[in-house]
Amino acid sequence: MLEMTIHEKACRGCRLCLEVCPTDCFEFDEESRKAVVARIASCIECLSCAYICPSLAITHRNHHVVKNFYRNIQFSRRMGKFL
Repeated sequence: MLEMTIHEKACRGCRLCLEVCPTDCFEFDEESRKAVVARIASCIECLSCAYICPSLAITHRNHHVVKNFYRNIQFSRRMGKFL
């Protein structure tokens, strides 16, 4: 089963993960000024959040790795209809 962690001390509160997530897995905690994983069941394991996080605060475990999913622009454009 997929596990996703936002390391609270590393999170800068930039909200980039909230903006990039195609399935709205995250919420922003106004009190702590940090992102939190709110809906892990919605995650499609695209790992966009981990790639975009400037402080590398997001980690995933037990996820399916798709080789070159993010670096292959043509493939990403074809996959856009699923995201």
